[in-house]
Order: sequence, then structure tokens, then C-alpha cells
Amino acid sequence: MKIKKITPQSNLDTVRDERGGIFTFYPEKPIVEFNFQFINKGKVRGNHSHPEFDEYYLITDGNGVLVSKDENGKEEFLYVGKGDCTFTPEGVTHVLYAITDMNMVTFLTKKWDDCKVPIVHENLGMGTGDHGDPNYKPPTL
Repeated sequence: MKIKKITPQSNLDTVRDERGGIFTFYPEKPIVEFNFQFINKGKVRGNHSHPEFDEYYLITDGNGVLVSKDENGKEEFLYVGKGDCTFTPEGVTHVLYAITDMNMVTFLTKKWDDCKVPIVHENLGMGTGDHGDPNYKPPTL
């Protein structure tokens, strides 16, 4: 699997002092942009790849399944929940399916607005609703 979870480090004194805990993630490449996202239960974000940057997710609330496909079309997935951090290398097609309402911060290794082609859409067949689905029609309000 090209997408992976990043294991945090922790100074256990931050847990032992009974105030909670501090967990630190070390990215493989420098982060230059981050975004806060909400994903409603049963909806998806993704159905795309990023040819010019790597992407990190830090799940701050909720549970979901991060799905990618290997070069042979075989689906691979990671179950993710609050506190998980994932790394998706550039060029890897992915989609996040929200099992519950989710909140997360996404971190990019290149500014979106500095990319010539920031996103390439591909429907992975995991629900509809993202701008990557060419058959999606937004609801009228």
C-alpha cells in the first residue's frame, strides 16, 4: 500500500501529568499549506490524485475508510479515526469515505495555487458527491 499511517511520538510526561497528552507527527517532506475539512457521514472526499504534492490527513474527529487502488486496480484501504495521521504520496489515487461525520486537517507539501495541475479526477466507485465524479449533479437548494 502506498498510503500509510504515520505513528506519532510522545513524551510520556505529557500523559503522566494527567492533563491529557501530546502526540507529535514528523512529516517526510515539509508542509507548506493546511486546510480544515468537514465530511458528512456517508459522503466521500477524493476520487482523485495530486500529481504535484504529497498529502497528509490528521483526523480530528470521526471514523472513515481511506481507499486507494494499486497499479493493477486492486483496492487497498486503511481504517482511520480520531488521532490518526496518514500520508498519501503524489500521484496516488485516493478517496476517503466517512463512516461517521468527520473532521480533519489536510497538509500539503506544495501550495495548491502554485500547482499547474493540482488535481486529477478519477472515480474509484466509492460513492458520489465529490467534484471528481463526472456524473454527480449537486442538489438544488
